[in-house]
Amino acid sequence: MSYTTIRFDIADGVATLTLNRPDKLNSFTAEMHGELRDSIGRVAAPDSGVRALLITGAGRGFCAGQDLNQRATMTAPDLGETLDKLFNPLIRSLRNLELPVIGAVNGVAAGAGMSLALACDITFAARSATFLQAFAKIGLIPDAGSTFFLPRLAGDARARGLAMLADKITAEQAAAWGLIWKVVDDDKLMTEAEALAKHLATQPTRGLALIKKALNQSAANDLDRQLEVERECQRLAGRTADYREGVTAFLEKRPPRFSGR
Repeated sequence: MSYTTIRFDIADGVATLTLNRPDKLNSFTAEMHGELRDSIGRVAAPDSGVRALLITGAGRGFCAGQDLNQRATMTAPDLGETLDKLFNPLIRSLRNLELPVIGAVNGVAAGAGMSLALACDITFAARSATFLQAFAKIGLIPDAGSTFFLPRLAGDARARGLAMLADKITAEQAAAWGLIWKVVDDDKLMTEAEALAKHLATQPTRGLALIKKALNQSAANDLDRQLEVERECQRLAGRTADYREGVTAFLEKRPPRFSGR
């Protein structure tokens, strides 16, 4: 499949997915959702050879959220259906993807674009990047997972302020509030994000997938239930070839050679 709203390539075990509507700040369209669904499906395929996914944006923006031009003529749209068909499957696919997802926020991340950044496992932001929960400005609520991510990452008070005031925050604020992993200088963003993606692609990615699974379930569990989750995930991790390789390499005092199996 050839893509028109994204760029997609695979090299060295890393799939790089670049939102590619720079003249529209990479805002979402139905066509983009279709291309994202196809490309993430390719990443998830057992024979893809992909062990890490990197997401970024072309031009001066990461993603400005939904392209409102597609709704300009709609008098009473069913936005719940839009979420069911497009945004919710996208967020679920990234959170459930059995490999690490790295975000590289190169500019504004607004609305569902901010949700996309929050859905990544490890997110970098350029120093000039900004984050905005823009929904309240047009009478909507944060969606695409933002009402889940915001209070868990930033706390209830900041989540309510971000959602209700729709104030723009800097990359430094986002990092200080726990919304992202790290802020880097603009000219170093892709270098650092790509280096991390390549590093993670050499790591025990079956174990990383089980870490994701355990953390995804943690928010809804009490301690006893989460201990059970850890037990089951650890049981699976202990049966992987990577665990055996890690122990063998440790005993032989050599670097491990993980295969993602």
